[in-house]
Amino acid sequence: MKLLRVGPVGAERPALLDQDGTLRDLSGLVADVNGELLADDSALSRVRDAAASGELPALDAEGQRIGSPVGRIGKIVGIGLNYHCHAAEVGAEAPAEPIVFMKAPDTVVGPDDNVLIPRGSVKTDWEAELGVVIGATARYLSSAEEALSHVAGYTLVNDVTERAFQNERGGTWDKGKNCETFTPIGPWLVTADEVADPQALGVKLWVNGELKQDGTTASQIFPVGEVVRYLSHFMTLHPGDVIVTGTPAGVAAGQPEPKPFLRAGDVVEVEIEGLGRQRQEFKSA
Repeated sequence: MKLLRVGPVGAERPALLDQDGTLRDLSGLVADVNGELLADDSALSRVRDAAASGELPALDAEGQRIGSPVGRIGKIVGIGLNYHCHAAEVGAEAPAEPIVFMKAPDTVVGPDDNVLIPRGSVKTDWEAELGVVIGATARYLSSAEEALSHVAGYTLVNDVTERAFQNERGGTWDKGKNCETFTPIGPWLVTADEVADPQALGVKLWVNGELKQDGTTASQIFPVGEVVRYLSHFMTLHPGDVIVTGTPAGVAAGQPEPKPFLRAGDVVEVEIEGLGRQRQEFKSA
Protein backbone atom coordinates (compact mmCIF):
# COMPACT_ATOMS: atom_id res chain seq x y z
CA MET A 1 0.00 0.00 0.00
CA LYS A 2 0.94 3.62 -0.51
CA LEU A 3 -0.17 5.48 2.61
CA LEU A 4 -0.04 9.25 2.87
CA ARG A 5 -1.43 12.26 4.71
CA VAL A 6 -3.02 15.21 2.93
CA GLY A 7 -4.24 18.61 4.01
CA PRO A 8 -3.03 21.79 5.72
CA VAL A 9 -0.14 21.73 8.18
CA GLY A 10 -1.36 20.28 11.46
CA ALA A 11 -4.68 19.13 9.97
CA GLU A 12 -3.57 16.33 7.65
CA ARG A 13 -5.97 13.45 7.06
CA PRO A 14 -4.99 9.84 6.32
CA ALA A 15 -5.21 8.69 2.72
CA LEU A 16 -4.22 5.91 0.37
CA LEU A 17 -3.03 6.05 -3.22
CA ASP A 18 -4.55 3.11 -5.06
CA GLN A 19 -3.09 1.20 -7.97
CA ASP A 20 -4.71 3.38 -10.62
CA GLY A 21 -3.42 6.57 -9.00
CA THR A 22 -6.68 7.60 -7.33
CA LEU A 23 -6.39 9.24 -3.92
CA ARG A 24 -8.65 7.51 -1.36
CA ASP A 25 -9.85 8.90 1.97
CA LEU A 26 -8.99 6.78 5.01
CA SER A 27 -10.36 9.15 7.65
CA GLY A 28 -13.54 7.10 8.09
CA LEU A 29 -11.48 4.02 8.84
CA VAL A 30 -8.39 5.17 10.78
CA ALA A 31 -7.51 8.30 12.71
CA ASP A 32 -4.06 8.87 11.19
CA VAL A 33 -1.05 7.23 9.61
CA ASN A 34 1.24 7.01 12.62
CA GLY A 35 3.03 4.54 14.86
CA GLU A 36 -0.22 3.40 16.43
CA LEU A 37 -1.63 2.36 13.06
CA LEU A 38 1.62 0.82 11.82
CA ALA A 39 1.86 -1.39 14.92
CA ASP A 40 -1.75 -2.61 14.56
CA ASP A 41 -1.86 -5.53 12.11
CA SER A 42 -5.64 -5.78 12.32
CA ALA A 43 -6.10 -2.11 11.45
CA LEU A 44 -3.72 -2.41 8.51
CA SER A 45 -5.64 -5.49 7.34
CA ARG A 46 -8.88 -3.49 7.44
CA VAL A 47 -7.27 -0.81 5.30
CA ARG A 48 -6.04 -3.41 2.81
CA ASP A 49 -9.46 -5.07 2.64
CA ALA A 50 -11.23 -1.76 2.16
CA ALA A 51 -8.79 -0.75 -0.57
CA ALA A 52 -9.27 -4.08 -2.36
CA SER A 53 -13.07 -3.80 -2.16
CA GLY A 54 -13.12 -0.39 -3.78
CA GLU A 55 -15.29 1.00 -0.99
CA LEU A 56 -12.96 3.82 0.05
CA PRO A 57 -14.23 7.24 -1.07
CA ALA A 58 -12.12 9.16 -3.54
CA LEU A 59 -10.44 12.42 -2.58
CA ASP A 60 -10.06 15.27 -5.04
CA ALA A 61 -6.28 15.45 -5.44
CA GLU A 62 -6.40 18.86 -7.13
CA GLY A 63 -4.60 21.39 -4.97
CA GLN A 64 -4.15 19.00 -2.07
CA ARG A 65 -1.05 19.58 0.03
CA ILE A 66 0.80 16.37 0.87
CA GLY A 67 2.25 16.20 4.36
CA SER A 68 4.75 13.81 5.87
CA PRO A 69 3.33 10.29 5.39
CA VAL A 70 3.94 9.54 9.08
CA GLY A 71 2.37 11.63 11.82
CA ARG A 72 3.59 12.08 15.40
CA ILE A 73 7.09 10.77 14.68
CA GLY A 74 8.83 9.89 17.94
CA LYS A 75 12.41 10.16 16.74
CA ILE A 76 14.42 10.41 13.56
CA VAL A 77 17.77 8.60 13.51
CA GLY A 78 20.29 9.47 10.81
CA ILE A 79 23.13 7.32 9.48
CA GLY A 80 26.16 9.20 8.17
CA LEU A 81 28.63 8.21 5.44
CA ASN A 82 26.69 5.07 4.58
CA TYR A 83 27.59 4.86 0.87
CA HIS A 84 31.08 3.96 -0.32
CA CYS A 85 30.84 6.57 -3.10
CA HIS A 86 29.79 9.37 -0.74
CA ALA A 87 32.54 8.62 1.77
CA ALA A 88 35.05 8.71 -1.06
CA GLU A 89 33.83 12.03 -2.49
CA VAL A 90 34.22 13.82 0.86
CA GLY A 91 37.60 12.21 1.54
CA ALA A 92 36.48 10.01 4.43
CA GLU A 93 37.24 6.37 5.13
CA ALA A 94 34.33 3.96 5.15
CA PRO A 95 33.24 3.71 8.80
CA ALA A 96 33.76 0.46 10.71
CA GLU A 97 30.38 0.92 12.42
CA PRO A 98 27.40 3.07 11.50
CA ILE A 99 27.76 6.77 12.29
CA VAL A 100 24.62 7.83 14.13
CA PHE A 101 23.05 11.27 14.62
CA MET A 102 19.57 12.48 15.55
CA LYS A 103 17.14 14.79 13.80
CA ALA A 104 14.30 16.43 15.71
CA PRO A 105 10.73 15.59 14.60
CA ASP A 106 9.92 19.31 14.42
CA THR A 107 12.24 19.60 11.39
CA VAL A 108 9.80 17.48 9.35
CA VAL A 109 7.85 19.05 6.48
CA GLY A 110 5.91 17.64 3.56
CA PRO A 111 7.66 16.49 0.38
CA ASP A 112 6.77 19.60 -1.61
CA ASP A 113 6.86 22.22 1.15
CA ASN A 114 9.35 25.06 1.02
CA VAL A 115 12.67 24.61 2.83
CA LEU A 116 14.20 27.53 4.71
CA ILE A 117 17.89 28.33 4.37
CA PRO A 118 19.03 29.32 7.89
CA ARG A 119 20.19 32.84 8.66
CA GLY A 120 23.96 32.98 8.32
CA SER A 121 24.11 29.85 6.19
CA VAL A 122 26.70 29.61 3.45
CA LYS A 123 26.77 25.81 2.99
CA THR A 124 23.23 24.43 2.86
CA ASP A 125 23.40 21.05 1.10
CA TRP A 126 21.08 18.37 -0.23
CA GLU A 127 21.03 14.63 0.58
CA ALA A 128 18.61 12.21 -1.11
CA GLU A 129 18.00 9.31 1.26
CA LEU A 130 15.95 6.18 1.79
CA GLY A 131 13.78 6.50 4.89
CA VAL A 132 12.89 3.39 6.91
CA VAL A 133 9.75 3.52 9.07
CA ILE A 134 9.56 1.19 12.07
CA GLY A 135 6.40 -0.88 12.56
CA ALA A 136 7.17 -2.95 15.66
CA THR A 137 9.14 -2.18 18.80
CA ALA A 138 12.77 -3.20 18.26
CA ARG A 139 15.13 -4.03 21.15
CA TYR A 140 18.37 -6.02 20.95
CA LEU A 141 17.57 -7.68 17.65
CA SER A 142 19.79 -10.63 16.80
CA SER A 143 19.96 -10.54 13.00
CA ALA A 144 19.36 -8.39 9.94
CA GLU A 145 16.57 -10.73 8.89
CA GLU A 146 14.79 -10.26 12.20
CA ALA A 147 15.32 -6.51 11.90
CA LEU A 148 13.61 -6.32 8.51
CA SER A 149 10.50 -7.92 10.04
CA HIS A 150 10.24 -4.82 12.27
CA VAL A 151 10.06 -2.44 9.29
CA ALA A 152 6.61 -1.10 8.41
CA GLY A 153 7.69 0.48 5.15
CA TYR A 154 9.87 2.88 3.24
CA THR A 155 9.73 6.50 2.21
CA LEU A 156 11.76 9.26 0.64
CA VAL A 157 13.73 11.82 2.69
CA ASN A 158 15.84 14.84 1.82
CA ASP A 159 18.26 15.08 4.74
CA VAL A 160 19.01 18.77 4.24
CA THR A 161 22.26 19.73 5.98
CA GLU A 162 24.15 22.96 6.67
CA ARG A 163 27.78 21.87 6.30
CA ALA A 164 29.40 24.82 8.09
CA PHE A 165 27.09 24.33 11.07
CA GLN A 166 27.79 20.59 10.92
CA ASN A 167 31.57 20.64 10.64
CA GLU A 168 32.85 24.08 11.61
CA ARG A 169 30.74 25.13 14.60
CA GLY A 170 31.92 22.96 17.47
CA GLY A 171 32.12 19.50 15.96
CA THR A 172 28.58 18.22 16.48
CA TRP A 173 26.61 17.13 13.44
CA ASP A 174 23.29 17.97 15.09
CA LYS A 175 23.78 21.71 14.50
CA GLY A 176 23.80 21.19 10.77
CA LYS A 177 20.93 18.70 10.69
CA ASN A 178 18.23 20.30 12.84
CA CYS A 179 17.39 23.65 11.29
CA GLU A 180 13.67 24.21 10.73
CA THR A 181 12.19 22.48 7.64
CA PHE A 182 15.37 20.40 7.14
CA THR A 183 13.59 17.03 6.86
CA PRO A 184 11.13 16.81 3.94
CA ILE A 185 9.54 13.33 4.02
CA GLY A 186 7.23 11.62 1.52
CA PRO A 187 5.13 11.65 -0.55
CA TRP A 188 4.14 8.13 0.50
CA LEU A 189 4.89 5.41 2.99
CA VAL A 190 5.16 2.29 0.83
CA THR A 191 4.52 -0.77 3.00
CA ALA A 192 7.37 -3.26 3.26
CA ASP A 193 5.46 -6.00 1.44
CA GLU A 194 5.59 -3.90 -1.74
CA VAL A 195 9.36 -3.28 -1.63
CA ALA A 196 10.93 -6.54 -2.77
CA ASP A 197 14.50 -5.50 -1.95
CA PRO A 198 15.39 -2.23 -0.17
CA GLN A 199 18.96 -2.71 -1.44
CA ALA A 200 17.92 -2.42 -5.08
CA LEU A 201 16.42 1.07 -5.30
CA GLY A 202 17.64 3.85 -7.56
CA VAL A 203 18.19 7.21 -5.83
CA LYS A 204 18.24 10.47 -7.83
CA LEU A 205 18.32 14.18 -7.06
CA TRP A 206 18.20 17.25 -9.28
CA VAL A 207 19.02 20.90 -8.50
CA ASN A 208 17.37 23.39 -10.83
CA GLY A 209 16.81 20.54 -13.29
CA GLU A 210 20.44 19.35 -13.28
CA LEU A 211 21.00 15.76 -12.14
CA LYS A 212 23.34 15.80 -9.13
CA GLN A 213 22.86 12.40 -7.48
CA ASP A 214 22.30 9.13 -9.34
CA GLY A 215 22.99 6.16 -7.10
CA THR A 216 21.53 2.94 -5.78
CA THR A 217 20.91 1.57 -2.31
CA ALA A 218 22.96 -1.44 -3.37
CA SER A 219 25.99 0.75 -2.57
CA GLN A 220 25.14 1.18 1.10
CA ILE A 221 27.95 0.19 3.45
CA PHE A 222 25.47 -0.97 6.07
CA PRO A 223 22.24 -2.34 4.54
CA VAL A 224 18.83 -1.54 5.98
CA GLY A 225 18.52 -4.74 8.01
CA GLU A 226 21.93 -4.29 9.59
CA VAL A 227 21.23 -0.63 10.40
CA VAL A 228 18.00 -1.51 12.21
CA ARG A 229 19.66 -4.41 14.06
CA TYR A 230 22.61 -2.24 15.09
CA LEU A 231 20.49 0.65 16.33
CA SER A 232 18.32 -1.68 18.41
CA HIS A 233 21.36 -2.35 20.63
CA PHE A 234 21.78 1.35 21.45
CA MET A 235 18.18 2.57 21.62
CA THR A 236 14.66 1.21 21.52
CA LEU A 237 13.02 1.77 18.15
CA HIS A 238 9.29 2.36 18.38
CA PRO A 239 6.55 2.15 15.73
CA GLY A 240 6.54 5.35 13.72
CA ASP A 241 10.23 6.12 14.28
CA VAL A 242 12.11 6.99 11.08
CA ILE A 243 15.65 5.97 10.16
CA VAL A 244 17.37 8.03 7.46
CA THR A 245 19.89 5.69 5.90
CA GLY A 246 22.50 7.86 4.20
CA THR A 247 23.08 9.47 0.82
CA PRO A 248 24.99 8.47 -2.33
CA ALA A 249 27.65 10.60 -4.00
CA GLY A 250 26.77 13.92 -5.57
CA VAL A 251 26.24 16.29 -2.65
CA ALA A 252 27.47 19.88 -2.95
CA ALA A 253 30.17 19.30 -0.32
CA GLY A 254 31.77 16.64 -2.51
CA GLN A 255 31.99 18.74 -5.67
CA PRO A 256 34.88 20.90 -6.93
CA GLU A 257 35.26 24.52 -5.89
CA PRO A 258 33.29 26.68 -6.02
CA LYS A 259 30.91 24.22 -4.36
CA PRO A 260 27.32 24.75 -5.50
CA PHE A 261 25.63 25.07 -2.11
CA LEU A 262 21.97 25.98 -2.15
CA ARG A 263 20.68 29.53 -2.35
CA ALA A 264 17.24 31.09 -2.10
CA GLY A 265 15.27 30.33 -5.26
CA ASP A 266 16.92 26.98 -5.94
CA VAL A 267 14.61 24.03 -6.61
CA VAL A 268 15.53 20.51 -5.49
CA GLU A 269 13.76 17.40 -6.74
CA VAL A 270 14.32 13.96 -5.25
CA GLU A 271 13.20 10.55 -6.48
CA ILE A 272 13.61 6.98 -5.26
CA GLU A 273 12.45 4.11 -7.41
CA GLY A 274 8.93 3.09 -6.41
CA LEU A 275 8.73 5.60 -3.55
CA GLY A 276 7.69 8.71 -5.45
CA ARG A 277 9.15 12.16 -5.98
CA GLN A 278 9.64 15.35 -3.96
CA ARG A 279 10.08 18.98 -4.97
CA GLN A 280 11.23 21.78 -2.68
CA GLU A 281 11.87 25.43 -3.36
CA PHE A 282 14.47 26.91 -1.04
CA LYS A 283 13.68 30.23 0.65
CA SER A 284 15.50 32.56 3.01
CA ALA A 285 14.56 32.12 6.67
